[in-house]
Amino acid sequence: MRHFSRITVLLFTCSVISFAAAPQTPTPAPAKKSAAAAIAADAKATPFDPALLQPTTLRAKAPAEYDVKFVTTAGEFTVKVTRAWAPNGADRFYNLVRHHFYDGAAFFRVLPGFMAQFGLSAYPEVSKVWENANIKDDPIVQSNHRGFLSFATAGPNTRTTQVFINYGNNEALDKSGFSAFAVVTEGMEVVDKLYNGYGEGAPEGHGPAQDLIGSRGRAYLEKGFPKLDTIRSATLVPGAESSAPAK
Repeated sequence: MRHFSRITVLLFTCSVISFAAAPQTPTPAPAKKSAAAAIAADAKATPFDPALLQPTTLRAKAPAEYDVKFVTTAGEFTVKVTRAWAPNGADRFYNLVRHHFYDGAAFFRVLPGFMAQFGLSAYPEVSKVWENANIKDDPIVQSNHRGFLSFATAGPNTRTTQVFINYGNNEALDKSGFSAFAVVTEGMEVVDKLYNGYGEGAPEGHGPAQDLIGSRGRAYLEKGFPKLDTIRSATLVPGAESSAPAK
């Protein structure tokens, strides 16, 4: 940004009007920003937590149990995560929520009687760095019953950030390695009313294409699929904090 020194113009009224410019005074050097101010400035530079651009550093170990509150365009609901059900999945979800990964994300694949899927970032630069940030599979401990959450996969050991909430009792998914790690404890009626009018995603259906959500983010969804419900915030319920590194 350009900065201009002030020039004081003195006006003299005589028989002849003349203008004289006062000597320019150097602008004082700006005071150095405090560390807190610098951090605040960095946070304002991007609409998301900058830590999300470094997946390998987000490895805090989750508590044995913790709750997450979702505030969405359809209403609010709460899920309880139990680490013993799927430790790797619980740790990944904890770190994503802790750094507000899901804020602004859409429920982009909602299939009545089956499930509601979310977990692609509203910001392409964030989606890009998490695309291959895979975690290892967890053994099946808890089944995919109604209201339970599991990570989506593209094959063995490919879980990253996408999650789905089961609408039906989908025990058949257990055999394919979808390990449930959490359950909706309040507000399942909100999950039930998430917008499902677009159906299956492209190319199988008329819903949004996952690759385009990843590369274009929120702008792509707002333009082509404006009725989708979104997550305004997903936050840890107070008391669900831990800083121990994951094993």
